[in-house]
Amino acid sequence: MKKIAITGTAGFIGSHLAKKLIKKGYDVVGIDNINDYYDIRLKYGRLKEAGIDREKIEYNKVVVSDKYDNYKIIKLNLEDRDNMFKFFEKEEFSAVCNLAAQAGVRYSLENPYSYIESNISGFMNILEICRQFDIKNLSFASSSSVYGLNKKQPFSEKECVSHPVSLYAATKKANELMAHSYSHLYKIQATGLRFFTVYGPWGRPDMALFKFVKNILEDKPIDVYNYGNMQRDFTYIDDIVEGVFRVIENPAKPEADWDAVTADNSTSSASYRIYNIGNNAPVSLMEFIETIEEVLGKKARKNLMPMQAGDVESTYADSSLLSNSLGYKPSTSIEEGVRKFISWFRKFYGI
Repeated sequence: MKKIAITGTAGFIGSHLAKKLIKKGYDVVGIDNINDYYDIRLKYGRLKEAGIDREKIEYNKVVVSDKYDNYKIIKLNLEDRDNMFKFFEKEEFSAVCNLAAQAGVRYSLENPYSYIESNISGFMNILEICRQFDIKNLSFASSSSVYGLNKKQPFSEKECVSHPVSLYAATKKANELMAHSYSHLYKIQATGLRFFTVYGPWGRPDMALFKFVKNILEDKPIDVYNYGNMQRDFTYIDDIVEGVFRVIENPAKPEADWDAVTADNSTSSASYRIYNIGNNAPVSLMEFIETIEEVLGKKARKNLMPMQAGDVESTYADSSLLSNSLGYKPSTSIEEGVRKFISWFRKFYGI
């Protein structure tokens, strides 16, 4: 049985990935600090669905699932170097998937140091752990935010991404660079995953879909930035998780004929790859809102606002590299995905 550590296991993507790997027969160990960036009841709800009893959770204590005998978690900060190293020394993992991060573009304007602590210092600990305990298979979350001021669309992994417009994006680009250096130096098979606007059941409350549905149901106006003139490549959670799973099953390999003079930015002479995971079908913000209204059977009151600092007008993933390399491309339509989210939302909140 393959043994994998998933950081951020109480998070949106991490909780879904844990369930998939559990069912695939992996021995899954989750790591999460269960912070209060957003409502922790949602995080505990995700864990409960996987058989983790909230009452048993304490810092630096392993809790075994009551539902799956191949799943357990530990509450830990990635920045807690001593306890992280002691834990990994005991467990002897064959792979690590790092999904833990301080998320959110707008919050990075308010609390920048939390992004350095979690996304830089925490990720540094993950890399050192992989080096010291000879864990060769590393996958990690990046973000479509790294494309920043890039205008050429669809966004391709082959292009340079040197102009981020938020500290969050800058930390994700830093993760990619850090991982490449460790792959080159220590033969770690590292794959970075640029996620494009992930949505679906158990989604984060700071994301547009959650806020829109909540406010419409509560007869409150919704904030629509850039006066609605925005596009996002919304990608359903199950599609994201399938892509991550395939990456874990197929660790990065060196590019045999890599040439530093002519090579693109997605590959390397090291065992390192970067993949977009996006739906390859951008949707306008107004169309997105109309889809929500149709499913809810209720109109939104829109508060039209200017663009917020750190945001970009449009995201659009070129998913051909993922498709060509791993034979997979996201395919869930926005209508199907929104419907599934709203069904979950009504059930979870009893609305």
